[in-house]
Amino acid sequence: MIGILIMAHGSLGNSLLECAKHVVGTEPQQLAVMAVSNEDDPSQVLPQALALIAELNSGEGVLVLSDMYGATPCNIVGQLLQPGLIEGVAGINLPMLIRTITYRHEPLATLIEKAVSGGREGVVHFSRESCKRYI
Repeated sequence: MIGILIMAHGSLGNSLLECAKHVVGTEPQQLAVMAVSNEDDPSQVLPQALALIAELNSGEGVLVLSDMYGATPCNIVGQLLQPGLIEGVAGINLPMLIRTITYRHEPLATLIEKAVSGGREGVVHFSRESCKRYI
């Protein structure tokens, strides 16, 4: 199973994880959250992230999900990447996380595609009329 690390600003990662647990109905294994704040020194966060990745990796790799491309968490993830072993995807949202949890038994390259498509397809412009079918 591929490990998942969420690296995001403040409490965002923990909030997404709590919502995901509600949706999937279980506590996902091999999944950790690392909160990054404005006060954190990236040079101190990096070894902590590497230690978490080592714990999460059962030999199939780790996918690191960050919140915003170009922001501090993502920049730290960029220093962790090892193609085929430690991969990163920015722009985490709940649909992306659910899809990542669901497909983590697939190869890492497939999981990356599922994460990106889940994030993208989870962003939908909707109307009042389109919501009536769910009420």
